[in-house]
Amino acid sequence: MATQIDKEACREAYNDVRDDSTETNWAAFKYEGSTIVPAGQGTDYEDFKKLCTDDSRLFGFVRFTTGDAMSKRVKFTLITWIGENISGLQRAKISTDKTMIKDIVQTFAKEFMVSDLRELDEEYIRTELKKAGGANYDAQAE
Repeated sequence: MATQIDKEACREAYNDVRDDSTETNWAAFKYEGSTIVPAGQGTDYEDFKKLCTDDSRLFGFVRFTTGDAMSKRVKFTLITWIGENISGLQRAKISTDKTMIKDIVQTFAKEFMVSDLRELDEEYIRTELKKAGGANYDAQAE
């Protein structure tokens, strides 16, 4: 059965993370049968990480504030999580299904495909986003 997506609900969750007037920092999208639906939203990145289990596959849209002493800025990332216990067919399918997510989640600085919780380390992701962000004025302070 072909994968579907609840575009309206997923777009609403995406926009909530992008909205500067809300405290929402992440939204997750999971498979419910053959349909991708919102799996939750929140303010604490650790809560997002708890959804990333060995038997789950999901997409996450996460907001991070990055920058340096001279400028702070918001950066977004798209995380594709594939748990260790996900079958080969489901692993393969997630790559094509990601195009449906990208129709909604269109603005992000960096994309990650992750199967190991260590790769979801917040500092690692912040460092990667900082690299993707261009100018780094922290070096001048050293």
